Amino acid sequence: MVYLRIFSIVQLVTMLVTCRHVKDQTMHTSRPQANQLAAESSLYLRQHAHNPVHWYAWSNEAWEKAKRENKLVLVSIGYSSCHWCHVMERESFEDSATAKLMNDNFVCIKVDREERPDIDAIYMKAVQLMTGSGGWPLNCFTLPNGKPIYGGTYFPNAKWKELIVQLNQFYNDNPAQAQQYADELTQGIKHPEIMPASFNETTLTKDVLASTVTNWKKYLDNVEGGPNRSPKFPLPNNYEFLMRYASANNDHDLMKHVNLTLEKMAYGGIYDQIGGGFARYSTDSLWKVPHFEKMLYDNAQLISLYSQAYQLTGNELYKDIVYETAGFLKREMSDNSGGYYSALDADSEGEEGKFYVWSKDELSNIPLPNLHDSIEREVFFDYYNVTRLGFWEDDKYILLRKHSDAEIANKDKLSQKELHNFINVVKATLLAERTKRIRPGLDTKQVTSWNALMVTALCKAYNAFGDQEFLTEAKKTMSNLLATALSSDNKLLHTESQHGKMKCGYLDDYAFTTTALINLYQATFNEEYLNKARAFADDAIAMYHDSGDGLFWYTSSLNHDLISRTKEVSDNVIPASNSEMATALFLLGQYYDNSYYSDMSANMLKQVQKDMTQWGSAYSNWMMLQMNLTGEFHQTVIAGIDAEKKRKELSRKYIPNTLFAGSAQASQLPLLESRVVHNKTYIYICSNNTCKLPIESATEAFKQLHN
Repeated sequence: MVYLRIFSIVQLVTMLVTCRHVKDQTMHTSRPQANQLAAESSLYLRQHAHNPVHWYAWSNEAWEKAKRENKLVLVSIGYSSCHWCHVMERESFEDSATAKLMNDNFVCIKVDREERPDIDAIYMKAVQLMTGSGGWPLNCFTLPNGKPIYGGTYFPNAKWKELIVQLNQFYNDNPAQAQQYADELTQGIKHPEIMPASFNETTLTKDVLASTVTNWKKYLDNVEGGPNRSPKFPLPNNYEFLMRYASANNDHDLMKHVNLTLEKMAYGGIYDQIGGGFARYSTDSLWKVPHFEKMLYDNAQLISLYSQAYQLTGNELYKDIVYETAGFLKREMSDNSGGYYSALDADSEGEEGKFYVWSKDELSNIPLPNLHDSIEREVFFDYYNVTRLGFWEDDKYILLRKHSDAEIANKDKLSQKELHNFINVVKATLLAERTKRIRPGLDTKQVTSWNALMVTALCKAYNAFGDQEFLTEAKKTMSNLLATALSSDNKLLHTESQHGKMKCGYLDDYAFTTTALINLYQATFNEEYLNKARAFADDAIAMYHDSGDGLFWYTSSLNHDLISRTKEVSDNVIPASNSEMATALFLLGQYYDNSYYSDMSANMLKQVQKDMTQWGSAYSNWMMLQMNLTGEFHQTVIAGIDAEKKRKELSRKYIPNTLFAGSAQASQLPLLESRVVHNKTYIYICSNNTCKLPIESATEAFKQLHN
């Protein structure tokens, strides 16, 4: 039994580690010469370039050295904005005594998980099998052939040094046992995340959705929003599904929870009240104290979520969040030519959150615009809770909100317009003051899948608000992606730095780029986008699809050089690449009347349906596909001279159970064939291969879509 063997070996190594002691040695204060990481493009790797550890990047050279010297390998994985990665670096990797132990006993490899998520996936699964949990920094020890034998996340320095000595001793004294254990653990890594189901014996049913949501509701926090635990992650895809399910089923309690969560996140410290944009997660249950790094993938998805929530509710708070977050990304995480950067660090000047928090003295001395009766400071402190509620630590306050503008205005006898104008000036003043501080580190890596998420976000914002700037930026971002992320033979790469290093990117790059192109088509009716989406989907099928279980491998057949290929099935902070590909194939099947795509999508869903009810949050993207396949899904076809105008009218509404197709001219797209009539514009609402009589009114079309 693999799992019993894993447990016993982990126990053995842990006992060895905890019952030994390694004498501390004095740290050297001089800065070491640069190691091999200095020449790398990854910011995270370059951050470790002056460690006394003899780091290698992932390379044949490192593995050949390990085999030649018969040494264990440390694969240490993190990313540039990871706070605890920085802590472990300061405590251990910058300590010359610790570095000597590492250099003497191991070949040490540093990996940027954002650049090589395929490596991270394998060793994360290994550590989760061994310890039951994972995270970053991820430290996994392997044999010279790459098979893992031990691992964990953050280790304090004293424990780390003990572990180094004892693992090396264990390997030298018990090579056969180490090899057997590594073989068994590698088999565990190869064990599929889900057990394959029979396509023919599985029926897709909407009953699964109801039972999943019923079970999920037990784990919701209906006081502060989000899950009933901490830390709390935004998980925007979860709330896209819950919002859609609540709307479709008139579940008022669930919709109340969704709006509560969106409001609490927008009011909380997890949201940058001054500059816009969300931090990666909240360390508490109140959304108050964030883990201060900001990631492109979170913020792009949250723009999509809040845009759709605005379509449904008309809540002006949601509109503000979209505009502020998009503005933050453009201002602080963009190269201004359409490319978006991956991350802003949590730390500045060696302190987490220093860039974002304020002392009361600082806030008391900032000049404010005039309000009547000299209540400026009182209103400001009340609005942003410069009180016991907003206090964090060491006389530092996290700006956050508790009450709506209407409540604050009424309390302070102001009009909402007066308050709105006042707060806008306060934000601009504080933002200008904050720019004088030393900024957190910016990782300028451009990740293809994350930029694709940004294209989708900008399309969703354009649909919701009709602001042409969103669409212009979406087009520019896609143009930049296609210009920088394609290899010489037109394969998508994961990052621009992979040119010349890898033949192809990963499944998520193909899945999210395909989705982004479909969204651009729906926002423009430019069929070049749709045809490009189809071409990428065909490439993905050729390089990633496993005909055995119908799912897709994460790595392409062109780049399969690791100890295992993995499949990403569970939705997480980003939807799983398989669920996203399945959804894209569903849409392409509809557009091109292609049963091959449609059947492939349905068969993928059949593989995971049986696992949904246990933990809904891990299948939210899959469940939206389940709604498409088991509920009423429409094709909204707009044909004629005013197709764009009527598309805009309908796109302002929340209609998640439809796709849009349209043209002002004759089109060969199956949905549009023979539907363009001279000097007329007709809207066709279709489902299940049947269309209602064409109509000319967008208002009437919206009614039909909701009947």
